[in-house]
Amino acid sequence: MNNQDTDITRNIKIVEFLKSEILTTVATLFQTLLKGARAGQDGLIDALANLILVTYLLGKRLGIGFSTIDTKIMEKLKIGLLEEHQAEKWYGDLTSLSDYYMNHKS
Repeated sequence: MNNQDTDITRNIKIVEFLKSEILTTVATLFQTLLKGARAGQDGLIDALANLILVTYLLGKRLGIGFSTIDTKIMEKLKIGLLEEHQAEKWYGDLTSLSDYYMNHKS
């Protein structure tokens, strides 16, 4: 087996690992939500952060750059604002996230 075959095999393995990591993290998030206050906020923060992290890594392994994902997130935020997404109408969450991206992503 040559180096190119090894790289392809390794890439397939890491993609499969990251996919399972997403599923595991979503399950952990749901279990934490089910436990409610007993689980504490740290468990929620950990699961949410891991989900975002693994999503970026999976995108990279699939040939999608981090900045491309960020750009798509900003596009989705703009669409959500224009279409008056429920989270925006009720809480202004999309505006808050958009402001966060504009001030912290450079």
